[in-house]
Amino acid sequence: MEIQMQDEAFSSPAVKATLYLGSETHTVEACKGILSDQLVFVKGESMSILKEFITKHNVPNDVPDEILSEGDADDDDEGPIVKSKKIRTEK
Repeated sequence: MEIQMQDEAFSSPAVKATLYLGSETHTVEACKGILSDQLVFVKGESMSILKEFITKHNVPNDVPDEILSEGDADDDDEGPIVKSKKIRTEK
């Protein structure tokens, strides 16, 4: 009877994480292995979920190449930047 009680105690997840990302909810549970293995598993799954969320919601702004090339043409008219030299005076 003690063995059954121990099995029941270990069957529930010791490590459980719920991620609320905007309107999305993700739950990660680990049931197998020792506590450190469960933590590693939950961390890996959480990082995977975060990566997918960032990739899905990180839409770059589309900027036409023409604007960039026009901006470069304006820089050519100004000429090179010359650094001033420091002059040492002896006292």
